[in-house]
Amino acid sequence: MAESVARGDFQGSTCPHDCPSTCALEIEVKRDAEGVGRGIGAVRGAAANSYTAGVICAKVSRYAERVHHPDRLLHPLLRTGPKGSGQFREIGWEEALDRTAEAFAERTARHGSETVWPYYYAGTMGLVQRDGIHRLRHVMRYSGQKNTICTALCESGWQAGVGHFGGPDPREMAEADLIVIWGGNPVATQVNVMTHVSRARKQRGAKLVVVDPYRTGTAAAADLHLAVRPGTDAALACAVMHIAFRDGHADRDYIARMSDAPAGLEAHLAARGPDWASAVTGLPVAVIEEFARLYNTTERAYIRCGYGFSRSRNGAAALHAVTCLPTVTGKWRHIGGGAFWSNRAIYHWDKTLIEGLDARDPGIRMLDQSRIGAVLTGDRRDLGEGPPVTALLIQNTNPVVVAPASGKVRRGFLRDDLFTCVHEQFLTDTAKYADIVLPATMFVEHDDLYQSGGHTHIQLGPKIVEPPGACRSNHEVLQGLAARLGAEHPGFRMTAREIADATLRASGWPGWEEVAAARWVDAAPDFAAAHYERGFGHPDGRFRFAPDWAAIGTDHAGMPALPDQMDAIDGADAEHPFRMVTAPARQFLNTTFTETPGARKREQCPAAMLHPKDAARLGVTEGGMVRLGNARGEVVVTARLAEGQQEGVVIVESIWPNGDFAGGIGINLLTSDDPGPPKGGAVFHDTAVWVQAEAAMERLAAE
Repeated sequence: MAESVARGDFQGSTCPHDCPSTCALEIEVKRDAEGVGRGIGAVRGAAANSYTAGVICAKVSRYAERVHHPDRLLHPLLRTGPKGSGQFREIGWEEALDRTAEAFAERTARHGSETVWPYYYAGTMGLVQRDGIHRLRHVMRYSGQKNTICTALCESGWQAGVGHFGGPDPREMAEADLIVIWGGNPVATQVNVMTHVSRARKQRGAKLVVVDPYRTGTAAAADLHLAVRPGTDAALACAVMHIAFRDGHADRDYIARMSDAPAGLEAHLAARGPDWASAVTGLPVAVIEEFARLYNTTERAYIRCGYGFSRSRNGAAALHAVTCLPTVTGKWRHIGGGAFWSNRAIYHWDKTLIEGLDARDPGIRMLDQSRIGAVLTGDRRDLGEGPPVTALLIQNTNPVVVAPASGKVRRGFLRDDLFTCVHEQFLTDTAKYADIVLPATMFVEHDDLYQSGGHTHIQLGPKIVEPPGACRSNHEVLQGLAARLGAEHPGFRMTAREIADATLRASGWPGWEEVAAARWVDAAPDFAAAHYERGFGHPDGRFRFAPDWAAIGTDHAGMPALPDQMDAIDGADAEHPFRMVTAPARQFLNTTFTETPGARKREQCPAAMLHPKDAARLGVTEGGMVRLGNARGEVVVTARLAEGQQEGVVIVESIWPNGDFAGGIGINLLTSDDPGPPKGGAVFHDTAVWVQAEAAMERLAAE
């Protein structure tokens, strides 16, 4: 049927992807002769939204490439070849759901309900479509999931000091005189941050400082880039606090009123000056002094904490140390001042209906999503006394590529006794290991509800086009399985829009129609709450310089009693002289967009960024091949020479599909699945490796 585009036919929506910006969108709808939406055209940011402000990333602006991609999954598939082969044949939905439900029921009868593990994450951030998998989990008493891939270490570090997941309105960056982007690259990962940074620079002459181990796009735009060694951020934060006390810039009145004010803080920091920090971070003393002077003497100094520097074994301690900076100096008191990580707590959701919380049994075991390899290979430290995992339902994630220790992950997925059902938009690396693959809708093809961690708006994502082929939403798949498994819950009898409407109202917000009419709800708290004037999130209202790490997680031994550099990282040594960071690539979002031609063309190929002096020592030239390795394995990538990082640091921007690497397995072959203390968390950027020119490796092999 011929498609047409009505001039100016743009519909409001929300970007669903794993990004704190959660952009408000306007999407051009392509309609058939009957006026039914059959596809999309241009995608633009909503200018009327005060945070999105009309700006979106290039990835999402090209979203029609994904919706209309020729390789998109359109029908259920049954595996016909070996696991990982990608050999399937089409089947109908009834057969696909019957086979899946039968496999879950058979394994439950044999091993108990905890043998089934519904596994999900943030392929969509919509509350209904992402989190509804818990409703099936709880009703059926399947194994729980401890979410550690992304936020666990940040949560621990922020909770330790601040105690509440909120902070100064991100729009206040435009009113700051100094913005510090610490461990993030918003040019690539949160483009709207740069909108507000640009306003501050143009209107106030604000300075931009970036703390990051390499020269990202954001660092290249900064007034000052502090290229610390990976995993040494806390040392820099401690030195800045040391200088604040030394030079009279500590706000002693604020410390006394608003913190636990441990008597030993100043004495503790006295031994952590710029000389000490220089030895740890690799930064010159003069650079540390320059940054400290700039930060300590600027009232309106806004620290935007990224995720990157927390993805280390000492990540929680590092983030806590950074949050101590505005407390020592009293920056929280000022508009455009303080620190910010996530606003997740301001929405006060009642997710009982979405997640089936009224059916949750707290005695059901929780399995660590970052340790899926250990779980699937039978590690008793993870399984406890419970049964092996013999069945998986996977939505919104691609663990064969994304999870750490991916060699172990792949071995687990190859188990003959493991049944796997993957609900996906493309035949991902994980889908290739599945027994059943189900075709999934994209965000324009179903209804959903969104919050933002990076700003303050509640937004909707209405269905604006019909799904292609036989694609079904996450919610519809869960309904189909629930009917076959006998899972009873009101949420399975409701539409996604009905669940979203009921959740909004139960949480104290206007319902779906009211929010739709207004386009969004700004849930921003007042200045006093956002800046903790009425107290921080601990029972006594005081910021914690001395955290109760034991209350946050059981793995708290060795956590620092006061803000400090925690010596727990996978340090470089003679055998592994390089520290590797697997930062996000600009054109990809996790493994989303790796299938689109525009993104692949711009990223070109997997590459290792090396300091020119390291490259010269290794005999590596631009565009040559290098092999990276450690005890977990080896990968081969293209070499790129890069200034703006210290010697001994190698950056591999990712996440490329496994098939783009020689040997068919990607960069997470080298990363560890060790849980970061105190309550777990993936340590993707805490990896020691050796690096060798591929030509030299070939010579050694020949000898």
